Amino acid sequence: MKGSKKPPQDAEFAVPGIDLGQLERLLSFMSEHGLEEFEYAHGDLRIRLKKPAAQAAAPLLRALPTGSEAPRQEVLPPAPQQAAPAAPPVAAAPSQPAPPAVEEHIIKSPIVGTFYAAPSPDAQPFVQPGDKVQAGQTVCIIEAMKLMNEIEADVSGEVVRILVENGQPVEYGEPLFALRPTGTKK
Repeated sequence: MKGSKKPPQDAEFAVPGIDLGQLERLLSFMSEHGLEEFEYAHGDLRIRLKKPAAQAAAPLLRALPTGSEAPRQEVLPPAPQQAAPAAPPVAAAPSQPAPPAVEEHIIKSPIVGTFYAAPSPDAQPFVQPGDKVQAGQTVCIIEAMKLMNEIEADVSGEVVRILVENGQPVEYGEPLFALRPTGTKK
């Protein structure tokens, strides 16, 4: 037929308003720079790319409603494929250390901003691993929109780990500190 065009191979993944070539370049950029997650929003368009946890397969794209007429796109990792094991599973050494037997309390960021461990660049950090803290004690500062917000411990206990680096941007709900609450045994 004269004038007809062959549909692109990826027609089944076509989403209005999305250039798959640009999406592929974003995925390549994420891989090259070791990024785990990327989010982009412009107007009613929202794209979220997230690297699969332990799979090398390419992520899938699906459109989700945003409450308005325009679709929201989200890239999701592919569903794990179920295969029948050829032999009974053999116990393997864990690739990651087992979670601690100690129950830890996580202090999370209440706002988006920049994490600072000390009140000024030349001052000592508010807390360090091994320090005992009381509920209400300042443990860090998060700068948001040029305002310095003191973040306080919500429980008393011992600082086990600091989960972010000084000067690192943090998101709402991101874990900042792991505490062993008072009364919990080692």
